[in-house]
Amino acid sequence: MRTPIIAGNWKMFKTPQQAAEFARALIPELEPLAGAERVVCPPFIDIPAVHDALAGTSIKVGAQNVHEALQGAYTSSISAPMLQGLVEYVIVGHSEVRQYLGEKNETINKKVKVLLDHHLKPIIAVGESLAQNQAGETDTIVSGQTLAALTDVPVEALATLVIAYEPIWAIGTGLACPSDQANAIVGGIRKTLAGRYGDEAAQTVRIQYGGSVKPDNMHDYMSQPEIDGALVGGASLKVDDFVTLTRIAIEAKGV
Repeated sequence: MRTPIIAGNWKMFKTPQQAAEFARALIPELEPLAGAERVVCPPFIDIPAVHDALAGTSIKVGAQNVHEALQGAYTSSISAPMLQGLVEYVIVGHSEVRQYLGEKNETINKKVKVLLDHHLKPIIAVGESLAQNQAGETDTIVSGQTLAALTDVPVEALATLVIAYEPIWAIGTGLACPSDQANAIVGGIRKTLAGRYGDEAAQTVRIQYGGSVKPDNMHDYMSQPEIDGALVGGASLKVDDFVTLTRIAIEAKGV
């Protein structure tokens, strides 16, 4: 059985002090919920404070992005070596990064490989726009993004990475992809992986759903057999909501 993984993407919220206080508040509520892997992904400037606050707990820390180069004249960027020892996971390919920073599939692939080389675990976000969804292009877009991100990535790496299906039209909009449709798309991602790496390897990959995930719809998603967790935005900024989402995932998966 794949262990559920609930990751909170804090985006551009919380100062270092606020982030540390929030992390400490999570500990007594989230630490006992060992049936799911729990990850918080604060802004870069908050990572050291959150890392220190969560030290000695089973709650993991992640980053929201990384640069593909190890060092250099890349003002404002953060490299994989800088993140080592502070985080375990790193989100790459998020639609907001693709949109606002113009990231392409080739760049995302470079980031995946540099993370793996530095023993950091990528959370690879894929997803289609509303226009692409309405045109019936979802499977083609999502499959293409998945394969591109994993170009030249060996089968041995699959067990350490996570894929997050996040329909762009459902991120921060209040709209949510119906759970059965999300399950079918996630199942399609797994078939895409099986086509390149074989079914046995594809079954080891955890695939999350993300996009307006809330306590009142979490059970619908987590009860789907192909969906292994959630990449959560706004609901991860409230202790009670994040804890509730984790509890629901554990109950729905029977772990």
